[in-house]
Amino acid sequence: LPCVGLYLKIFRWINHGHCEMPHIILGCLFLYNTGDSCEFGSMKYYALCGFGGILSCGITHTAVVPLDLVKCRLQVDPAKYKSIFTGFSVTIKEDGVRGLAKGWAPTFIGYSMQGLCKFGFYEVFKILYSDMLGEENTYMWRTSLYLAASASAEFFADIALAPMEACKVRIQTQPGYANTLRECAPKMYAEEGLWAFYKGVVPLWMRQIPYTMMKFACFERTVELLYKYVVPKPRSECSKPEQLLVTFVAGYIAGVFCAIVSHPADSVVSVLNKEKGSTAAQVLKRLGPMGVWKGLVARIIMIGTLTALQWFIYDSVKVYFRLPRPPPPEMPESLKKKLGLSE
Repeated sequence: LPCVGLYLKIFRWINHGHCEMPHIILGCLFLYNTGDSCEFGSMKYYALCGFGGILSCGITHTAVVPLDLVKCRLQVDPAKYKSIFTGFSVTIKEDGVRGLAKGWAPTFIGYSMQGLCKFGFYEVFKILYSDMLGEENTYMWRTSLYLAASASAEFFADIALAPMEACKVRIQTQPGYANTLRECAPKMYAEEGLWAFYKGVVPLWMRQIPYTMMKFACFERTVELLYKYVVPKPRSECSKPEQLLVTFVAGYIAGVFCAIVSHPADSVVSVLNKEKGSTAAQVLKRLGPMGVWKGLVARIIMIGTLTALQWFIYDSVKVYFRLPRPPPPEMPESLKKKLGLSE
């Protein structure tokens, strides 16, 4: 994919001309240096978390463009694309194998920018809200903290994503409209102005904010539960490969719930970006309670795998750059004393 070349250039720049992209994931599996490269909550920490978000979202979303294309066409034209398999066969018959890659450029750019804001701002808001609550309240209300921090981060992430998402859907669902981002963006601007790129931002918030809240809160709590009830030893005693395996499993579990929670809004976004002059309310009314669930199976497969890989890549980047990775939260001693749980 063309996006791989861009990532290789980024890594060459970071590593002073030496590209280590092919070895980053493998390298982090065997990196046992326990020293942190920066302070938790520092600007360098936030910047590298944002970079991890770029890699995790940009790579994964671009990799599943063919499945995303078929899913979008199932949503906007269910009469023609009756199932995942017919969707693939019709697309290949009409556009060839290369047709399955339609929309890769706006996907790569849009979701890289979204990943930067989503993961970077999540770390910012999580620490900010934690400092506001204090140690005891942070532990007792940690799920609410994850939900609030992820919702805040996604609000800004979707503003960055909206223009490219609009182009992607237009390219994928309107055959003949445009084949490339360079064709699509100027054409959309000429026809509808700047509004063409942001008319889907509200339904995008409707889709992505619940999705991200579920993604982060479910992941954080699943990791906590896995280490508490499934993994037979504390995280500090687990090797890096074992920790990343837990990350992948927790990410997949979170991804399944994400797909279900956000799918109705995803259907609305797909139809809205295809049609001119429609509103979210009009599309929702026309689709009805059954129509909004079209393409759910494809999306569960896509989002489950996507979310697991995103968390795996993100955590791998943290390990590779030796970022601080606090263990799952434990009840503070002061709270144990208040509840009479300490000796």
